[in-house]
Amino acid sequence: MSFFPASLEKLIEKFASLPGIGLKSAQRLAFHVLSLSDADAADFASAITEAKSKVHACRICQNLTDREICSICASPNRDPSTVCVVADPKDVAAIERAREYRGRYHVLHGVISPLNHVGPDDIRIKELVERVSDGGVEEIIMGTNPDTEGETTAKYVSRLLKPFGVKVTRFAYGIPVGASLEFADDATLMRALEGRQEI
Repeated sequence: MSFFPASLEKLIEKFASLPGIGLKSAQRLAFHVLSLSDADAADFASAITEAKSKVHACRICQNLTDREICSICASPNRDPSTVCVVADPKDVAAIERAREYRGRYHVLHGVISPLNHVGPDDIRIKELVERVSDGGVEEIIMGTNPDTEGETTAKYVSRLLKPFGVKVTRFAYGIPVGASLEFADDATLMRALEGRQEI
């Protein structure tokens, strides 16, 4: 038996479907939204629909942007010969916090995970291979998480890119195995970048 009106139950369900949000957190968020003024609630809904309609993948690196090319790829201060390959856009933000990396990125939007039915064709590996084959890339830094899926993806990409004569390196293990880049501190990320090794 439901304690709440159907529309509130639906709102709670939508919040609960977000990653990391349990039922109690979803209820708190839903009640907070109900406490907003009509104008604030409309702004909140508008922000969601605007982001959904305007944000898309950068033509070059596949990171999220609202332009054709993201600000990192468009910057003349970034080294286009070095490309750090990461699983998700949030990993770009994590590495950028360290303020040590001056190259560009390639976002795969996932990792190879046979248990979750995610293969190489389901993520943006083809775009990376095309980018390397166009020339100008000298080093690929594999910045996927140091877990089973991240290692599998790194090794697969490394094998694909070896025929192009590009140097493929991997983050050093300053980042604990099984941890996520999103939660690594700045100093750990800096040491991981400095100590990267060829694979």
